[in-house]
Amino acid sequence: MTTVHSEPSTERIPGRAWTVRIVGHGRTSASVTCSTAACRMPPRSEDLAALRAFAARHAAAHAKAANVRPNAWCHCGSQHCGAHPDTKTHCSGAVLMILRHDPVMRRVWSVEEVCETCAPLIPNATVLARAERPRRTPDRPTTQAPAPVRPSIAGGFSSPVAPGEPAPVRRSRRSTQHPAPPAPAARPGTLRHETRAGD
Repeated sequence: MTTVHSEPSTERIPGRAWTVRIVGHGRTSASVTCSTAACRMPPRSEDLAALRAFAARHAAAHAKAANVRPNAWCHCGSQHCGAHPDTKTHCSGAVLMILRHDPVMRRVWSVEEVCETCAPLIPNATVLARAERPRRTPDRPTTQAPAPVRPSIAGGFSSPVAPGEPAPVRRSRRSTQHPAPPAPAARPGTLRHETRAGD
């Protein structure tokens, strides 16, 4: 499952996902966890509203810091499209960055790189960013066009026929050398008359 806007020379890379979750500890306290181990989380607290605000800001910070990569695999597709099991589809289109958050549960925030086809099928998903198409393609024809014109033969090999200039010059020199000898060859007739007269 791949996206459409990709270059053949660019290899596919796994789509990224960050999950920020509120984990309850009994009935009075909770804590925030992140799928990225390097992230620093606040300590366990009884202020659930403050933990939810921190979780929302933390997920938004992951989305802001990450650039959407046009050559990323769809994260939803890598999970066998489990986010929308009732709708079967094939991953295609541009890569999008989405935020998944259930406003009823208010416990999980997920930032994911998904394809353009899966994004509208995922419940409670908001599109945050879209991968830009690479702008190198229009510049390639102009830069590559003059390159093959200058070297007539690739690899440094040379051929007398390919350039077109040396071959005609050599033929003209040969043609100027041969016309001189045929002139004395036209006198055998006189030699025949002399031999007959001597007889």
